Amino acid sequence: MKTGDIQLRDPYVLPDPEQRIYYMYGSTDKNIWREGTGFDVYISRDLSDWDGPYTVFRKPDDFFADVNFWAPEVYPYHGRYIMFATFRRKDNDRLGTAVLSADEPIGPFSLHSEGPVTPADWSSLDGTLYMDEADQPWMVFCHEWQQVGDGEICAMRLSPDLTEAASEPVTLFCASEADWATPFHSPRFPGSGNYVTDGPFLFRTTSGGLLMVWASFVDGRYALGVAKSPTGKLCGPWLQEPEHLYSSDGGHGMVFRTWEGELMLTVHTPNRTPDERPIFIPVVEDGDSIKLDGMYRETRRAE
Repeated sequence: MKTGDIQLRDPYVLPDPEQRIYYMYGSTDKNIWREGTGFDVYISRDLSDWDGPYTVFRKPDDFFADVNFWAPEVYPYHGRYIMFATFRRKDNDRLGTAVLSADEPIGPFSLHSEGPVTPADWSSLDGTLYMDEADQPWMVFCHEWQQVGDGEICAMRLSPDLTEAASEPVTLFCASEADWATPFHSPRFPGSGNYVTDGPFLFRTTSGGLLMVWASFVDGRYALGVAKSPTGKLCGPWLQEPEHLYSSDGGHGMVFRTWEGELMLTVHTPNRTPDERPIFIPVVEDGDSIKLDGMYRETRRAE
C-alpha cells in the first residue's frame, strides 16, 4: 500500500534500527467516534510503500471500553514493548489512557495496567511516554477541553512497571497560552468555543533542548504548534512558539529520525473521517526550535 491509501489518524512511527523498518501505529477504526475494535500496524522500509494492516490489538470480551479507541503509541521498555492508548470507559463515560504490553512491536498487545492510569474522574487522552533525567517514567497527556474549558497538557509520574500513577498530575500549560491557537466552534461538540489540546509528543534536539509538538485549532482548522522548555526539564516552564508549525487541517503529530538522519514530522490530514491520511514532512532544527523544511513550504505555497 502507498501512504495515501491508508486511512489512519494520530500516526505514530516506531523505527526499528536492527531491521531498518518503520512500524506505523494509529487510530485505525474506520469511524473512531463509534464502536472501537482495536489497533493495526503498517510496516515500511521507506515511508512510502507499506505492508499491512497487521492486527496488534483487539478488544477482549471483558474489556473496560467499547468506544473511542484512540492514539496508540509504542515504545521499547525494559525488554518488552509498551503501548499507551486512549479509550472511553464504560463505567463513567470518561476518556482515559491505559497501558498495554507485548513481546514484539507487532503484538499481540494485552492490557498491562488494570485500566486507565490517568485520573478516574478526569477526561484524559493522548498519553505519551517521557523518561526524565533520572530515568523515571512519566505520562504526558491532555486534560480534555470539554471538561476543563481551556484544554491542558499535564504530566504524571508513573511507577517503574508503568502499571499505575506514582504522583498527582501537574499542569504544564493550557491551550490558550499559545498565541496561534483559536477557540474551537462546532455544533457537534458540547462546550464549543473552548481551546483544544491534543496529541502531545516530546523530543530533544541535537543540542539537548526539550521540545513538545501538540495540536489545537486555527480558525476551525486542525493545526500543530511547538512548545519549548528553556530549562530542559519536563516541568518547564513551557514557552509557546508564537506561530504554528503546521495549519493545513492536520495535526496530532510526532517527530522521529529516518535512517538517513533526517528529522521527520508525521501528522494526519485532513481532519475528517474517512478522508484522514498520514503524511510525512521533513523538518529541520532552527536554533532551539524546529521548522518545516523550506522546500516543503515552497511546495505547499505552489499548490
